[in-house]
Amino acid sequence: MILEALGSAVLGIVLAWTAVHRLSHRLPVRTLVLATGVAGALFGDFVTHSALGPGTILPSLLGAAIVSAASLSLLLRPAGRLRRRSAPA
Repeated sequence: MILEALGSAVLGIVLAWTAVHRLSHRLPVRTLVLATGVAGALFGDFVTHSALGPGTILPSLLGAAIVSAASLSLLLRPAGRLRRRSAPA
């Protein structure tokens, strides 16, 4: 169980680090992104492990990757400026 948690934490760091280097212009501070990636991976591992039970390492890591990617996607900002039109009076 400890190795599974460490593996999911490393997976979360890798996903967050990749997101920081590819999408740094659309993400907030690096420490927030790294913490969100790790927290999402650990939560995804916990939920998957709770649902499937012990002895399922690969599905737990897959669940960790999915939840980590989903939580990192919530941090993305729009690429360009939003163009708002004023409503005609």
